[in-house]
Amino acid sequence: MELTNIPYIASSSSSSSFYYSYSRCACRRDGKLVIKAAAAGPRSSWRIRRRDFASAILLPFLIPRINISIAAEISDASIIRSGVRNVLTKAKAAGVLRLVFHDAGTFEIGDKSGGMNGSIIYEVDRPENTGLNRSIKILRKAKEGIDNVQKVSWADLIVVAGAEAVALCGGPEIPVRLGRLDSSTADPTGKLPEETLDATSLKTLFSKKGFSAQEMVVLSGAHTIGGKGLGSPIVFDNTYFKVLLEKPQTSSTGMAAMVGLRTDWALTEDDECLRVYAEDQARFSTTSGMHTSSS
Repeated sequence: MELTNIPYIASSSSSSSFYYSYSRCACRRDGKLVIKAAAAGPRSSWRIRRRDFASAILLPFLIPRINISIAAEISDASIIRSGVRNVLTKAKAAGVLRLVFHDAGTFEIGDKSGGMNGSIIYEVDRPENTGLNRSIKILRKAKEGIDNVQKVSWADLIVVAGAEAVALCGGPEIPVRLGRLDSSTADPTGKLPEETLDATSLKTLFSKKGFSAQEMVVLSGAHTIGGKGLGSPIVFDNTYFKVLLEKPQTSSTGMAAMVGLRTDWALTEDDECLRVYAEDQARFSTTSGMHTSSS
């Protein structure tokens, strides 16, 4: 199952060479796709997880090429997308997009742990995941219907839902490749960024996940939808960056403004973080989902 042109988070040379952590083969039994996976070696492990994570919020998640027709991939993905569209609305899009990051965001290069593996369903009681049970409940309804036609992993379902959330709110159409396997346990704690981090600490944390500063900023741009006051709750555009550069963080009375998170405002402390995307809507759209590369 593959789509040839795959968008990813940045056009830097470091993003163009990846080794995959699984080798897969596929066959058809009774008209159904069967996928088998085998570990391909330690050298490749962190690289595919880095790419999976880097694509978590705004971008598709990747698997290696396997030898079946593109038509079969499109058909399988279409079934999942249709199931998601039956339950997803613009008002629910931000929560679903947040769910993608909180599942994938546990990844770290150092210990090769975490990543986009559906483990979020075991982690909803953690303080940083407060409220995500609502999005899981929404997608569970979709999963029940999809599983009646073809089985779908939580990891694949969450990724497709994230791509649909972006498109539904006017963002770029994101091709998604399928084949992720679900974890049977929760990922380690303490892997997601705390809301009190400054710009330097954020860059350090995301570098451990394989992100450059610019990649981190594009990912943060997902906060343009939702209820944080950094744009329309249901319109995916570059307003997030404009607000952070133009709107004061405090009101005229000196009270803290109820706009965004501390980590959003931390991006304004660093010159390499915001201005390029605030000044160029097309560049944000391209980087966040329309820049394609042959994998």
